[in-house]
Amino acid sequence: MHYVYILKSEKVKRFYVGYTIDLKRRILEHNDGNTRSTRPFRPWKMIYWEQFDSKSEAYKREWHLKHAKGRKEKLEIIDKYADHPLSA
Repeated sequence: MHYVYILKSEKVKRFYVGYTIDLKRRILEHNDGNTRSTRPFRPWKMIYWEQFDSKSEAYKREWHLKHAKGRKEKLEIIDKYADHPLSA
């Protein structure tokens, strides 16, 4: 299976969208500091994920959420699943 996920920094008000085939391994990598872009904002908590049958479907979804056309949808997901609203 292929997954698109959203992480929330427990240190600062920051979120990260990514792709993986192993959710458990990936969150450990983020929290161990193995991902340069997320290292300064550790620790991370996985607040949302979606499952896909193919890599191409997952990549399309990740791209959508990371770009302007998917911004509104990403913010709605974050508002629904994060511990605090974005406006806080």
